[in-house]
Amino acid sequence: MSHYDLIVIGSGPAGRAAAIQAGKLKRNVLVVERSGRMGGVSVHTGTIPSKTLRETVLNLSGWRERSFYGRSYRVKDQINAGDLKARMHMTLDHEVDVLEHQFARNHVTTVEGVARFVGEHDIEITNETGEVSRLTADRFLISTGTRPYRPEYVPFNGTNILDSDEFLELSQIPRSLIVVGAGVIGVEYATMFAALDVRVTLVEPRETFLDFIDKTLIGEFTHQVRENGLDLRLGSEIEKVEDKGEFVEISLDNGRHVRAEMLLFAAGRLGATGELNLKAAGLETDHRGRLEVDRKSYQTKVPHIYAAGDVIGHPSLASTALQQGRVAACHALDTPTLKESPWFPYGIYSVPEISTCGMSEEEAQQRGIPYEVGTARFRETSRGQIMGLDHGMLKMLVSLKTRRLLGVQIMGEGATELIHIAQAVLNLKGTVDYFVQNTFNYPTLAEAYKIAGLDAFNRMPIPEEYRVKPKPQKAAE
Repeated sequence: MSHYDLIVIGSGPAGRAAAIQAGKLKRNVLVVERSGRMGGVSVHTGTIPSKTLRETVLNLSGWRERSFYGRSYRVKDQINAGDLKARMHMTLDHEVDVLEHQFARNHVTTVEGVARFVGEHDIEITNETGEVSRLTADRFLISTGTRPYRPEYVPFNGTNILDSDEFLELSQIPRSLIVVGAGVIGVEYATMFAALDVRVTLVEPRETFLDFIDKTLIGEFTHQVRENGLDLRLGSEIEKVEDKGEFVEISLDNGRHVRAEMLLFAAGRLGATGELNLKAAGLETDHRGRLEVDRKSYQTKVPHIYAAGDVIGHPSLASTALQQGRVAACHALDTPTLKESPWFPYGIYSVPEISTCGMSEEEAQQRGIPYEVGTARFRETSRGQIMGLDHGMLKMLVSLKTRRLLGVQIMGEGATELIHIAQAVLNLKGTVDYFVQNTFNYPTLAEAYKIAGLDAFNRMPIPEEYRVKPKPQKAAE
């Protein structure tokens, strides 16, 4: 029986960051991964493959050039599932190779198998041949991620009724597609396949979607995706899902029926904790299989067991999981580290993409903060015209009292890259004056910050230090 300073269960972003941090601290660390290759959900069924798929769709479809050359423009006339998957598999192979190299150079031990607790400091690992090994550790980090929610009323079959993990292994691109669930995953896949000119219907039982995003941005986004051909059905519960051979049909409680060649069910995910036997370690999960932790240290209620990443719920981002894993490892191994920054960006890789950082207008209103708004349209920028961008916007919220930046919301090309300027200003407690005073490269989309900043600045009272003071009059001779 082997003993380790830290055993990490799961090799996704949180697990990888924790293991590498522990390795750099020269601790004896083991990573347990149940699948055949390192990387976890993020590399194999989540973040990396879905974003690679999006980039492939936009490139092969000629989406970014259609404003110049017309809606019928294509880089490749006949795009098939093989075209989409070829680039994806190349990217995944690269990601796994980089990760395995990082583990090797930081002396991180890895093992393949399914882990389960048999005591507070003991786990058993069962490999694919059924062989069981028993290991102990001083500390544990659970970073097993999530799995798709699969309700009983949906007759999943792996061919034309799929969950979001299965969807990446499409054998052919459907002519029509129903996507159930207008969360981040559902919206990303629905808009992505609409860009391929697939007839897509997005069904969401709630009256609204992506409620954590500023309503102005969602209004613009809704208009654009509908203009791109997406049929958005909100506010109707699903009564029945039927596989009728040549097509899938869903019945809604408003009496309407929707048919398509394929259905993607993307309404929620559950913590992948079912096989961990957490009771043996003194832990329990919520109804969605997620663990509760102290959000400063990522300790569970059992002090030597930590959890990070999607398995602890919100915000469920690969970017935040990387930070959580590193902080958890440092705390577990009694090593001081910098605090996490209070503001982090959200990125939704839809078509068009959305990214936000800081408060939405609704949040500022709820907190009773007096504010001003500045907006910029990408078409107003020279770079936007060069790129042929008819749509896209940047919205900025500024405190009237302190002039500090409160939040930025961006929709359009490059949103997930542009948002980092806002993140830096927010974390450094900067004001709207930064955007007015500073020069941005020209022509760039980042110039939208200048436009939005001036828009807000010109609506606000002029600070006393900026007022032009009259020159004293000379006394008459």
